[in-house]
Order: sequence, then structure tokens, then C-alpha cells
Amino acid sequence: MEVLRPQLLIIDGRNYRKNPIQEKTYQHEEDDEDFYQDPMEYADEPCDAYEVEQTPQGFRSTVSAPNLLYEHIVGKRGDTRKKIEMETKTSISIPKPGQDGEIVIIGQHRNGVISARTRIDVLLDTFRRKQPFTHFLAFFLNETEVQEGFLKFQEEVLEKCCMDRGVDSSIFQNPKKLHLTIGMLVLLSEQEIQQTCEMLQRCKEEFIKLQELVDRVLERFQTSGLIVKEWNSVKLHATVMNTLFRKDPNAEGRYNLYTADGKYIFKERESFDGRNILKLFENFYFGSLKLNSIHISQRFTVDSFGNYASCGQIDFS
Repeated sequence: MEVLRPQLLIIDGRNYRKNPIQEKTYQHEEDDEDFYQDPMEYADEPCDAYEVEQTPQGFRSTVSAPNLLYEHIVGKRGDTRKKIEMETKTSISIPKPGQDGEIVIIGQHRNGVISARTRIDVLLDTFRRKQPFTHFLAFFLNETEVQEGFLKFQEEVLEKCCMDRGVDSSIFQNPKKLHLTIGMLVLLSEQEIQQTCEMLQRCKEEFIKLQELVDRVLERFQTSGLIVKEWNSVKLHATVMNTLFRKDPNAEGRYNLYTADGKYIFKERESFDGRNILKLFENFYFGSLKLNSIHISQRFTVDSFGNYASCGQIDFS
């Protein structure tokens, strides 16, 4: 990491600097407990954007998050919570595993409560980024004309380019799953799915042009933390061929190449020579359709029509 260009975390529209430190190691611990290590030091920057309630005992603030992430705030043997409490002079109450509810921070000093809240938000964002993608926003391309156009494309590619290295039927997408991806999501609760539906509805009411719509949708979800920021603009595209499909017809692009804790998995794949395909089919017409709705699609699922199962959608007509 460059000193002058540190990694930034965006939480609720605010920027936080992430400072790396040497991770602690523990003897005689199980491997799966490595998740509980406190992953970073924090630069405390009290922020008036937080809601802090004054009580007869001092000050109080609450944090809402999926209970799946609460264990990371507790840490090994409660070490992470204890460290935050000690350094900010606060008391932090966290729901037990499997229970819903809010994290409650109380303290004698307002700045201490805000400091604890900032640290918890950064921790939640860090561990959310390590979760595998669960859903994605997309336009479905499941009109008959487009699917038939895709099958014609596949037939002609196999006929004219079958002698090209690595080109065979195994690398083509399932026509029933053709879609235009807007962004990948990590939704860890029913509440977050509902939040996604409500945000899409607001975007529908505010934006009209397609490129503006998808760019602003991406921006809104990046600000909310539900989409990790990778790009500033959406390049709408549909995957028609992918070498991941050779061994797993249900593979879902590069998003399969990371473990739950965010580590990259190298998988050697047989490449293919696509030069002739690009030359012969650069202007191939797949068909036309109206993009009438954006779907919240769940990964690794199939509905009764062979497409991804949809957890919600907004319609434009």
C-alpha cells in the first residue's frame, strides 16, 4: 500500500483510511477462529453524522447490521469488543448468536461513543467485503427472440470456428440464464433484501435514461455498502462464452474465484482462441427486447423457467 494513497473504506457516504498492522497470532487455536482476529488499527475521526442520544447515564448509539457479522465484533474470546471498550471507554452490548437486534454502545463521553461506533462500522464493512457475493442486479434477456439468436450464434461459431484452439460447446452460456449484470451484491438478511427493493424503487422514480439509471443505481448501492466499489460506471454486457463453463455449467464468472474470507483461488483453465470469433461475429444480431425490469437475482439458484431465482424486482411498464 502506498503511504500517500492509502486504501479507503466508504461507509454511509463517508471515507475512512485503512491502516495495516501486523496481525496477532494465537497458539492452539482452531483454523476457523482466524476470522476473529482484530484486522486493523483505526484512525478515530468523530463524526456528527452519527445519531447519538443523550441519556441520564451519558450517551448512547445503536448499530444495525446482519447478525451474521456480529461475531466479528465480539472477536476471539471477546477480545475485539474488549479492546474497543477499553480504548473508547464505552460499554458495547451485542446480541447473542442467532438473535436479531441492534448493537448498543453506551458511554460517559459523546466522542467515545462516536469513536466506538466508527470502529464497529469499519469492522462490519471489512468483514462484509470478505463475504461471497449472494445476489446480483440484472436485466434478464430471457425473450424467445434473444435466446434463439444466441443459439444461432452458438451454432455458427461451432461451425466456422470449431478448429480454433479451445472452442467447443462447453464454454457457451445457458441461453435461459442470459442477463445484463449491473452489480454484484452481498445481502445477508431479509431486511437487506427489502432495503435493496426500496432503493431500486427510488432509482426508478428519479432516473430515466438507461446508462444514467444503471450508473446511479450502482452509485447508490456502493454508497450504502451493499455493492463493493470497483468501477465508477457500468459497462452493460452479457456473458455468452466463458471457459469456467467447461467443468461447471453453473459457474458464474470471476466471482467464483474467491473464498469466503476474500482470498483469491487460482484455477488453471483451458483458454480458447477467440480471434476468429471476434472477427466473424463482431456485429452479430442477437435480437431485440424491451428492458422492462431490474431483478435482484440470487446466485446458484434456478427458477421454474431455468433462469436465476428473483428475490425482487422493479418494473418500468
